[in-house]
Amino acid sequence: MRSRCWAPSGWGGAVPYHWGRYRGLADLLGRPPIDEHLLGNVFFDTCVYHQPGIDLLLGVVDTKNVLFGSEMVGAVRGIDPTTGHHFDDTRRHVEAANLTPGQREAIYARDGLRVYPRRAAHLGAGAPSR
Repeated sequence: MRSRCWAPSGWGGAVPYHWGRYRGLADLLGRPPIDEHLLGNVFFDTCVYHQPGIDLLLGVVDTKNVLFGSEMVGAVRGIDPTTGHHFDDTRRHVEAANLTPGQREAIYARDGLRVYPRRAAHLGAGAPSR
């Protein structure tokens, strides 16, 4: 069984911005493409506090590598004056993203059960196939 890594908050929100850099480094180091080499066991969560950030994350990282994450009450406690919503209400960003119902379900549940198969077994759900 391969180890799995969960990178909270999209590695601080940096992943979408530096994905090209990571790809280039893998190429320069003679490593396989990161989509093949890394994404089999590295996962990112949705603790990104604005719609453009979620949209960018979901545009760069395949939804099969995204886990739902929410921080109630999180790093930024308060209400965004431009939206009227709590900064750390990440579910509304996932709901507003351009996703199919299946992709949304994967982010909310299936991906997490795949990453944590013992939890899936405990729930009686079994681990979804990769």
